[in-house]
Amino acid sequence: MKKTIILFAFAIALISCNKSATETKEFKTAYIDTSKLMEESTEAKDIEAKYKDKSKVMGNQLEAEVARFKAEASSFRDNAQKNGQAWAQQKGSELQKREQELSYAQQAMLQQLQQESGVEMDTLVKTYRKIIKDFGKEKGYDYIYGTGETATVLYAKDSYDITKEVIKIVNDKYKSTGKKEETTEEKK
Repeated sequence: MKKTIILFAFAIALISCNKSATETKEFKTAYIDTSKLMEESTEAKDIEAKYKDKSKVMGNQLEAEVARFKAEASSFRDNAQKNGQAWAQQKGSELQKREQELSYAQQAMLQQLQQESGVEMDTLVKTYRKIIKDFGKEKGYDYIYGTGETATVLYAKDSYDITKEVIKIVNDKYKSTGKKEETTEEKK
């Protein structure tokens, strides 16, 4: 009787192990190095170049103003003793006000560039998320993780890295919209 109970218990354990093994589904997972995606994406590079150029143009305008200010400040030092203390105080206060305005202009320029580029980059990230989601559905992935600056995966086998595939997809999609050609033509 004891042997029968033990055999019966063993059979039930074996069946339940078999059942849970067949019920367990293998998940298909992968990860994308998001930093690498943004570094190697043609569209992200174009956005970065656009704002670098815009920064240069705006910076050159500001530099011209700074150069004029420095020339005035130099002239002020040369003429301060000649024109008297009242003139020096008035001109000094004007120069301080101008220096402060230049500082505000520089801050406003940086803020404007950050805001504009931030909006474009946010839009790009949303686009990439949709592309990755569609890619994941198409390829049958259960999970696609992100690594990079904001690491959500601490370790994964390199065989799970689909970054290159996604970079190719986003770059091909960007090229197919004709935007790469437009930005190249705009620079000419």
